[in-house]
Amino acid sequence: MKTIYKKSILRWTVAVLVTSFGFQSCNKDFTNLTPQGSVTNENFWKTESDAIAAVNGLYQHFNNDDLFGRGLFWYVNASDDVVTGRTDAGSAAVRNFTATGAEGRVNSFYKRFYEIIQRSNSIIAKIPEITFSEELKNRILGEAYFMRGYAYFYLAQYYGDQRAGIPIVTEKNMVEKSFVRPKNVIENFEQIESDLLKSAALLPLLTSYGADDLGRANKDAAYAYLAKTNLQWARYDQTKWQEVVKYADMVTNSGSNRKLIDTNNPKVDFASVFYISNNFSSEYIFSVVSNKVEGSIFPAVVFENTGFGLYNGWGYFHPTLELYNAFEQGDARKKATILEFADEYVLFGNVTKYASSNSQTGFQFNKYMNPFSFPKEQHLNPNGNYPTSDLNIPLVRYADVLLMKAEALIMQGKNGDHEINLIRDRAGLNPIKGATLNNLKQERRVEFAGEFTDRHSDLVRWGDAKEAYSKPATGRQHLVKNDPNSKFTIIEVWPGRQFNPAIHHVWPIPPQVISNSGIAQNEGW
Repeated sequence: MKTIYKKSILRWTVAVLVTSFGFQSCNKDFTNLTPQGSVTNENFWKTESDAIAAVNGLYQHFNNDDLFGRGLFWYVNASDDVVTGRTDAGSAAVRNFTATGAEGRVNSFYKRFYEIIQRSNSIIAKIPEITFSEELKNRILGEAYFMRGYAYFYLAQYYGDQRAGIPIVTEKNMVEKSFVRPKNVIENFEQIESDLLKSAALLPLLTSYGADDLGRANKDAAYAYLAKTNLQWARYDQTKWQEVVKYADMVTNSGSNRKLIDTNNPKVDFASVFYISNNFSSEYIFSVVSNKVEGSIFPAVVFENTGFGLYNGWGYFHPTLELYNAFEQGDARKKATILEFADEYVLFGNVTKYASSNSQTGFQFNKYMNPFSFPKEQHLNPNGNYPTSDLNIPLVRYADVLLMKAEALIMQGKNGDHEINLIRDRAGLNPIKGATLNNLKQERRVEFAGEFTDRHSDLVRWGDAKEAYSKPATGRQHLVKNDPNSKFTIIEVWPGRQFNPAIHHVWPIPPQVISNSGIAQNEGW
C-alpha cells in the first residue's frame, strides 16, 4: 500500500455531467477533470463504460473551489477557532451573521450540492436498464446512493431545521419543475438514512478496492455518514443517540481494520495523519481526493499569503489565540495543528523558523503543510495560480467515528472513556475517568481544529454558539513580523458577535434560489 501512495496512483475515467442526462468524457486520471470531447443523451446510457463514466462524474466536485477548496470553510470560519485572514466583505458578513446568502463566497453551495444529487438521481434511474456485471452495477448504484445522501447531509446541516427541511428531489420526481420544502428537517434525515443504508448494502469495503479505485465511496464511509446524520438528528430526537453508537460500531467492526494511527510516538503520530503518504491510511474514511494538477486548493488557502515569495499562498483562515490556548499542556496535537512564531518547520526542503507578515493572529495552521515541506515540483501544482497538491483533505476520519460514539454514550448516561482515551493516548495525554460532555467538547475542538468537520456546527448543536461568539477573537501582534523571535502583544482581532440561536442555527438560502424556486427563506434571514 505504501508503494501505491508513493507513486500517487489513483486513476480512473471521469465524466463531467453537463445536464441531467448529458456527459462529457475525460481522461483516465480521477483528479484531472479537464473535459475532452462530448456525448449526448441519445447515445449515452448504453454500455458499461457509460455507467463508469457517469458514476465517476459524481466526484467532480472534489476540484470545486466553492465546496471543499475553501467554500464551505467560510461556514467553519464563523467559529471561535478561526478568523478571516484578509479583508473580505462577503466573508465578514458570514462571520458576523449579517449575510443574505447572496455573497459570492457562499451563494453556490446550495446549487452545487443539488448538482451532485441530480447526477446521482440520473444514475439511479438509468443504470438498472444497462446490461453489464451485477457486481459492478451494484457498486455504481451504491456510489450514487452514497453521494445523494452525502449531499443531502450537508444541505440539511446548513439549511434545514425543525421549521422547514430542504426540498427532496429523487429519481422519482426529478423531472418535475417545482419542489416544496418538507415541514421539517427530519424528513431530510429520513431520506439521508434511506440512501446511506442502501449504499452500505451495495458498496464494498475500502480494503477490497485496488489502487485505481481508492477514493471511491465505500461501506465504512456510508456507516460514518449515518453516524454523522444521527448526530445531527439527535437534536430533535434523543433516541438517535443509540443509532450513532450503532453506526460508529459498524465502522469499527466492518472488517476493514479502521483504526487510529498510533505507534506510541505522539510527536509524529497525529501530524502524520495529514501526510501525503497517509492519504489512505488506517484512519481514512472519506476525503477530498487531490493531486497536484486537480483537486483541492485548501492547503494553499491556509498557507502564508504569497507563500513567503516562494509559492502562491492565499493567507486565509488563521487560528485564534483562543484555539491555541485550548490545548492542554503536553498535547502533541498543538504543534501539529498550529505554527507560532519561532516554531521550526521544513519549507521546501529547508528547516526554517516561522514568522509571518500576513497572519492576523500570529499563527498559521500547520496541519496541511506537508506538501510544502518537499521541493516545489514534487507535490505542488506547477501552476501557482491554481495551487493544488497531492494531499487529500479529510472529511471523515476514524477519530471522528470514535468521538461521535463517545458523545452518544455520554448523552445516554453511559461511559465514553474508552473512545476518548484512545484519542488522548495518541496525543500523548493521560487518560481520564468519568468523561463528561465538556471533556468530549474539548477533545472535538482540539482534534478537528481547522478541518471541515465543522466547529461552528458543533457549537450550534450543543447550544454553545451564543456565549462563545459574544467574546472577541484575539491574537498576537508581533513587533517585527519577519523576525521569528519578535516580542508580541495580545490584540483583539475580531470583536464579539451577536448570535441569535433562533435564527443563526441555519444559514440563509441564496436569494436567487428563493426567487427561481418560490420556496420560503429560512425564518429571520
